[in-house]
Amino acid sequence: MNRYWSRLLALILVVVIGLVGCGSRDSLTGDYRQDTLAVVSILRKAIELPQDSPDRAVIQAEARQKINDFSARYQRANSVSGLSSFTTMRTALNSLAGHYSSYPNRPVPEKLKNRLELEFDQVEAALRRGG
Repeated sequence: MNRYWSRLLALILVVVIGLVGCGSRDSLTGDYRQDTLAVVSILRKAIELPQDSPDRAVIQAEARQKINDFSARYQRANSVSGLSSFTTMRTALNSLAGHYSSYPNRPVPEKLKNRLELEFDQVEAALRRGG
């Protein structure tokens, strides 16, 4: 009888872990335009935060998560890979992710902030045009 319960418990654990592990963890909706605008909004918020902001670590972690989610969802999507908004967005994401991984405790330099703002503006303009 003891063997039966241990096998049943093992089966239940496998099913639960399988179901939890298969769930979608990204925070995006699947609508490219909406997702891109949401990521731009979070990233703008993250780069404009002052260095001494109490919620800086939380917002920076959220920005990193959005970068990873966006990349994972749209990197291989042929439907968006040729869009100018996508290529510009990828450039901005790579720049900010590179800064976060190389200099995690330093603020985003003004030169990079300016370039990211320009790229975000280009992404939003391209999305308004439909590309």
